[in-house]
Amino acid sequence: MSEKTLFSQEDCLQTGYDMPISGKVIVLHPSALPEDCREAKHQLYFCTGGNGSNPNPISRSIFTVSLAEGEKIRWNRSDVFGIAKPEILSDQARLQLSQIRPVGALDLKNHEPQYSGYCYLPDGRYTTGVWLCSAQEVKDYIDMQKDYQHKIMVCDREDFCIFEMVDGKLIYPTQEAMESYRREQEQSGGMELKL
Repeated sequence: MSEKTLFSQEDCLQTGYDMPISGKVIVLHPSALPEDCREAKHQLYFCTGGNGSNPNPISRSIFTVSLAEGEKIRWNRSDVFGIAKPEILSDQARLQLSQIRPVGALDLKNHEPQYSGYCYLPDGRYTTGVWLCSAQEVKDYIDMQKDYQHKIMVCDREDFCIFEMVDGKLIYPTQEAMESYRREQEQSGGMELKL
């Protein structure tokens, strides 16, 4: 991918105020950025929430994580062009995104991680795993990564692979095994893990 100087509305899947942006990679207007940061890599953020992240928001605050440096920053909804097209993310932005725990993840100081999530670039590069404390966090991690990553893998505490997806296709467990698990969970009244 050649580096763009700045992203615009054409680099977004959706724009405007009538969509939720929490849990999505967003593109900021260049005019919202400090002058020394007006380049494409500084326009990409992962939105973690805020009242301004709702469709047709009454409030304006959104909370984000920079895909350039990993900093947590508050912006206004009016600073956002829209939801980023997956193909505009650089390898570095994808690796940074892979390090973000899901919105609402349990505090690691008080909870024991049960899983670790990894995302891989097509050339095999990846960063350290992200701790996940529950099946719900695993589901949320997969949901937030699947549109942007080449490969997602989730391992249990013994580092055995329990989930693998490549280019949006389920590799492990098989689709049949997932259907069997869903039926079992529905029958027992347990949590349904929709992937």
